[in-house]
Amino acid sequence: MQNFLPRLWLKQKNKLSNGFTLVETLVAISIFTMSILGLMSVLASGISNINYAKNKMAASYLAQEGIEYVRNMRDTYSLYTDITGKTWDTFKAANVTYPSSYPDFARAITMTVVNPDEVRISSSVSWTQGSGNYNTTFSENLFNWIE
Repeated sequence: MQNFLPRLWLKQKNKLSNGFTLVETLVAISIFTMSILGLMSVLASGISNINYAKNKMAASYLAQEGIEYVRNMRDTYSLYTDITGKTWDTFKAANVTYPSSYPDFARAITMTVVNPDEVRISSSVSWTQGSGNYNTTFSENLFNWIE
């Protein structure tokens, strides 16, 4: 009889511990949901950062294009003075506008005379992404290299 009682008690205890309770199930579902939400948050942040990097690279290329445009303009004024009638002094006084060919980006080019033979060019490109406004600026000094 002594051998029978522990076996009966073990069978009853096993019957009581079968399966999950409702509380355990809710805790497991909430842990799973929180881990999925964390993963989705990281993915959304990564996609946003990729879009920012893409726009930053495009803005950098557009700003560099603005500098190249003004450099080309300087070379044209200096090399073809006899054809165009434009000189270095005409170049220094020019109002440079070269809009961006992309509608999401706005480019502004400014020219500042440093001395009679040097001009500082700044090409600034701005864009809006999400709820923020961003800007990138390139600058370079150009010289009167024809004497």
